[in-house]
Amino acid sequence: MIADALRAHPSGLDEAFALIDGLDDTLVHGLARIDEERAAALESLAAAFTGSPLAARVTDAIGKIVAGTVTDEHLAVLAGARSALLGAVHDALLGGLDEAHGRTRAPWSVPAAPAASGPLLAGGRSWLRELAIAGWRGVDHEVAGGGAQTVQALLADPAGRRLAVLLDGFAAELRASAPVAGLDRIPVRRWADLWSRALLLAQEGFPVPAAAPADGRFLLLGVDLHEHPTVFRAQAHGLLETPGGEVRLVRASVAAAKVDTISGPSAWRMLAAFPVFRAALAGRRAIEITGMPLITTGDLLWDETCAVTGEAVDPFAVARVRLGTAIAAPAAPLDRHPAVIAEPVLLEGYTAGPESFDLGGVTVAVDLDRLPEAGPITPALVAASTACLGLLRWESGRWAVQPLAVQAVVRKKPVVAHTGDWALGPTEAKAAKAEAAAGTAVEVLSERAGRLLRK
Repeated sequence: MIADALRAHPSGLDEAFALIDGLDDTLVHGLARIDEERAAALESLAAAFTGSPLAARVTDAIGKIVAGTVTDEHLAVLAGARSALLGAVHDALLGGLDEAHGRTRAPWSVPAAPAASGPLLAGGRSWLRELAIAGWRGVDHEVAGGGAQTVQALLADPAGRRLAVLLDGFAAELRASAPVAGLDRIPVRRWADLWSRALLLAQEGFPVPAAAPADGRFLLLGVDLHEHPTVFRAQAHGLLETPGGEVRLVRASVAAAKVDTISGPSAWRMLAAFPVFRAALAGRRAIEITGMPLITTGDLLWDETCAVTGEAVDPFAVARVRLGTAIAAPAAPLDRHPAVIAEPVLLEGYTAGPESFDLGGVTVAVDLDRLPEAGPITPALVAASTACLGLLRWESGRWAVQPLAVQAVVRKKPVVAHTGDWALGPTEAKAAKAEAAAGTAVEVLSERAGRLLRK
């Protein structure tokens, strides 16, 4: 059962992370300054691929890098080796969850490669090579800003925007931290993740998942809210009942730009262009979809013209009956990473504590930091809960659950709360009053923006 999967520790997990840590430490100091300790770490990484299809390329690339020759090809192999190790960890962890649920996961099919962007991609690779040679400790304002011209050029090309946004965000973090040599603590794994992901996306002809039209009934389980100073995003997790009788785990995301002063429940107002999506969340209703694009990773490319709000459904009842047998989508190659795992799960029969659930001898942490201000779920409500619909995540070497919905008993009365309950506005009096005041600011800012656009 699920408790067994949470208790299990896949074989080789610690060894894989030790190899990744060795590579990441090398990137901190830079490939131009490889001492004996870091050379040994890279050679251990190469030895781990012995007998694999990557063995010859990894051994050759690492040998050349240690000898002082750093080319785009060598770095691509290094990033690929790191991604392969993290992918193996991801698969081992996710495989344990699938086995516990008795869940089938669809196989990954390699999509056709898109047209390459040629010189633009080469510009991105050049900046990433400069970063790797300098190391994070060697990043100053000049190095951090070295990719600005390439980012602007990539943003102008629709095929290059995914890479452009990644490079832009990475450069912003580096600029904010420069000169990095003065930092007491460096986000070592995060920057290595961003660097390797960007380097692989910058390869010629990197494939993108294909999309096909989908029909059926989308049963919402919960919504994960992501709030950034300039963006608000709602990612709904649910089950798609297809006309052929299959039940698939899918996701659907909508997002909108905002300003930093708009936060909490008011952020929902920024999603006014998605009335069907918001109404279904607030009313806990199914959504009938027709011809909506669905990519192989299980992501619906949300289109309001393909969606109609359906009948009311109970997400907890849906999860109890359908979640365990739903067909899961495969992860895209770059998403085979432990930090990307976010598996919908229904937990019941636990003993709730302030920051964890005891599942009969197995303790799973509750990720209270991910509770959004734009929803009604509070730490106190989670601690009083008897059932939880959430996302299982692998964080800091342990499993944690992010609550999306809870059932609890408060003052001897049953309470059910979902993160999407306030999609059309807060239902709790105090929050509604505060949101009404903040909503005036949203309207003023929208009007001012409209005036600027009309000029």
